[in-house]
Amino acid sequence: MSPNRTGRVSAVTGLPPSLPAIGGRTNYRERVADALRAALVSGLLLPGEVYSAPALAGRFGVSATPVREAMLDLVKEGLVTAVPNKGFRVTEVSERQLDEYLHLRALIEIPTVTSLARTADPAAVEALRPVAAETVTTAATGDLVAYAAVDRRFHLDLLALARNAHLVEVAGDLRTRSRLHGLTALAEHGLLEASAGEHHALLDSLRAGDEKTVRRLMTRHLGQVRRRRAK
Repeated sequence: MSPNRTGRVSAVTGLPPSLPAIGGRTNYRERVADALRAALVSGLLLPGEVYSAPALAGRFGVSATPVREAMLDLVKEGLVTAVPNKGFRVTEVSERQLDEYLHLRALIEIPTVTSLARTADPAAVEALRPVAAETVTTAATGDLVAYAAVDRRFHLDLLALARNAHLVEVAGDLRTRSRLHGLTALAEHGLLEASAGEHHALLDSLRAGDEKTVRRLMTRHLGQVRRRRAK
C-alpha cells in the first residue's frame, strides 16, 4: 500500500490507518453511514479519493452489503459518487459551493440561535454544557473524528431548542457538506481548542439573554469554517 500526499492510504488498495468505530445502533447501515460521515467531515476520508466497499467492510467488521447501502445513502446526500467497478469517490467541494453552503448556514443558524437568547428555557441551554465540555476535551486530544461528531451534536442539539425539526435536518445537511474539507487546518493552526471553548461562551451568553453577544459569537464561529479553507 502506498500513502498519498497526506500520508493516508486510499482504500482502492487499502485504508487509512484508523476509522471511527460504528456506534451502538442495531441497524448496521445507519451505524456505518454515521461512521463514514464522521470520517468525511474530519478529513480522514479524503476528497477525490476512491474507497471500496469490501475494504471498508473489513475495517468495520461487517459484510459489504450494509457498507454499500450506507455509501448509496451518502451518494444521495452528495457526499460521495459511485465509481463503477471500483467503489465510491469522496466529493470535492469547490470554493463557490463552500461559499453557498456557508451563506445558507449563516441565514439559518445565526438568527435561530440568536433568538434562543429570548425564547430558550435556561435549563435546556444548561443541559448542553456536558456536550460543550466534550468538544473541549476532544479538541485537546486532537481526535478530529471524535471532535467532528461531538461538535455536530452540540450545534444541532442547540438548534433543536427552536423546536423546528426540519430546520435541524437542513442545518445538519449543510454542516456536513460545508465541512468536507475537514478540520485539519484548524488543528494545525492551534485554533481547535479555542473554537471548542466558544461553545461555553455561547451557552453563557444564551443564559444571560445577551442577543448581541450570541450573534457575534455565532458569526465568528461560522466564519472560521471559511477562513480555515482559505489557509
